[in-house]
Amino acid sequence: MLKADRYRHFVDYFSKNQPNPVTELHYGNPFELLVAVILSAQCTDKRINQVTPKLFERFPTPEALAASTPEEVFTYIRSVSYPNNKAKHLVGMGKMLVEVFNSEVPSGIDNLQKMPGVGRKTANVIASVIFEEPAMAVDTHVFRVANRIGLTNNATTPLAVEKQLTQHIPKEYIGVAHHWLILHGRYICVARNPKCEICPLTWFCRYYERNNTETALLKAEAAKVKKAKEAKKKTALNKISKELKKRSAGNSEE
Repeated sequence: MLKADRYRHFVDYFSKNQPNPVTELHYGNPFELLVAVILSAQCTDKRINQVTPKLFERFPTPEALAASTPEEVFTYIRSVSYPNNKAKHLVGMGKMLVEVFNSEVPSGIDNLQKMPGVGRKTANVIASVIFEEPAMAVDTHVFRVANRIGLTNNATTPLAVEKQLTQHIPKEYIGVAHHWLILHGRYICVARNPKCEICPLTWFCRYYERNNTETALLKAEAAKVKKAKEAKKKTALNKISKELKKRSAGNSEE
């Protein structure tokens, strides 16, 4: 199947069946989403949603976060991955928001990446979710699913995946496509033992085609070889049996 066809089928399916996907992170404003996304790096949204209510209560504004210390922030996020580094990033991010961006989350990808703890993925999430820009955030789910389905070819880095996806997905769908890929990877196309038996995309998925078609062919070939070996073995045994009977009959006549 041509790549253009896969992209068309991908967009057609999700635009009809999941037209308005949203992030599973809980937030009430751009500042809270920025905090949540920074915390979510290499951690589950479920865990972040357990941590952020008390964190947002204590630090409801960039000013409150900027006035704090990494040590204090740590006490609220100790259960997330890499809490020490993230506590430092959050305080640094709060200070930059106050001192450089007038306590407003900036819209540009470049400005967002200037803040501590904000990489390209986080910046793209904010740009697409808050400012509705055609930005594609590539996390582990997006990276895996895009490659498996066949939307990307030989893309070995998140940036390469991002470039291929934004090149082929219609501009108006790029922001939501990020959520389509994440949710599909989180609940169906999981890292280990993907749930192909319930996946609605198998008919145009390169991973399913490669693994299942080749597996079926290999199994059929293995069965054919096994059958041939058994037939050959049976023929040899019959020949030996006939020879033994022949010899036994000769010995009886003597």
